[in-house]
Amino acid sequence: MRAYERFLRYAQVYTTSDPDSTSHPTTARQLDLANILKQELLDLGLADARVDEHGYVYATLPATAGYEQAPGLGFIAHMDTAPDASGENVHPQLHENYDGGDVVLPATGAVMQVSEFPFLASMKGQTLITADGTTLLGADDKAGVAEIMTMVERLQSEKRPHGKICIAFTPDEEVGQGADLFDVQGFGAAWAYTVDGDDVGEINYENFNAAGAVVTVHGFSVHPGSAKNTMRNAQNIAIEYHSALPAFSRPEHTEGYEGFFHLCSMVGDVTEAKLGYIVRDHDAARFEARKSQMQHIADCLNEKYGAGTVELDLKDSYRNMVEQIKPHFHLIENARKAIRAAGLEPVEAPVRGGTDGATLSYKGLPCPNLGTGGFNFHGPFECITVEKMDQATEVLVNLAELYKDRT
Repeated sequence: MRAYERFLRYAQVYTTSDPDSTSHPTTARQLDLANILKQELLDLGLADARVDEHGYVYATLPATAGYEQAPGLGFIAHMDTAPDASGENVHPQLHENYDGGDVVLPATGAVMQVSEFPFLASMKGQTLITADGTTLLGADDKAGVAEIMTMVERLQSEKRPHGKICIAFTPDEEVGQGADLFDVQGFGAAWAYTVDGDDVGEINYENFNAAGAVVTVHGFSVHPGSAKNTMRNAQNIAIEYHSALPAFSRPEHTEGYEGFFHLCSMVGDVTEAKLGYIVRDHDAARFEARKSQMQHIADCLNEKYGAGTVELDLKDSYRNMVEQIKPHFHLIENARKAIRAAGLEPVEAPVRGGTDGATLSYKGLPCPNLGTGGFNFHGPFECITVEKMDQATEVLVNLAELYKDRT
């Protein structure tokens, strides 16, 4: 079975996660796909395939004879889809021998234009897969799931020699919890790859250092008719706080390795106002400087308006994985070899966001990220091609072979 055939089935299983849930997994519907995958792994002969109490799927493909000493190599993808767009009743559409032009999504008439998404032109002649316009597609990350499953099948059916291969499919990645309850020790791998990136051939081993911040401003309300020299409007002070942050250090003005302050939410009245931020930077020193800058602004406003007027609650979220990958740089060197062996040229790009691989790397499982072949994630213009999924699967098979001789 080719990867896209599996993907078409997985895409139709409703697995959207819920950022407001406190259960694990955050939605019971993710277990529907987890149980399907467990059974497929059992059918492929992975006798220890299991779903744990938190919805994580684990399985092991034992080493072929003569390669039992190779450390375990892991492959990880997530089952949930983002709550940014509907993931229910997904109807994948195959555009065979795609002409490289604008794509009309049949259910809504929405047009995915090459002028807006120039990468489409490079897919001419391939079989393009989209949703119908009413939902996202779910290539993030059911494409990765399908590619890993197909790799497992190919290693066996083609009798490819390999060391121990450790497989995991996780819930709740899209709401930032995918690695929280991951059983690193039970997984059994010395190192791993998440298969959750963009175009095939891409390697990610740098990501943002990240923090979340809540600024709470306490004001003082009196009747506006007699407010002079008495009222402290919390909303105005909140605006003053936000205006003190550099305007061109916002997401809409940054790219590549440039960090940012992102105002995600604001609510308030005269008496109290709250601002919610995420803070990002690849460079650790600049990241610390950003946090210090936020505290400095709070201190200045407290000096101006009185102690306790502005409270800053700042918490780190995750760190740049690169420091954990550097001692195991064979992961990147072998990924380059595997990609070239699949007829592609590797592209190394920083992740302008987070990845489960970062959290796992700091838990002791060095874990860079590989591309799946997908584009435009989290919305109705999400797409992938059959051919790119085949290439991504080939990369994984190549990696399994490369690691068989490592001790």
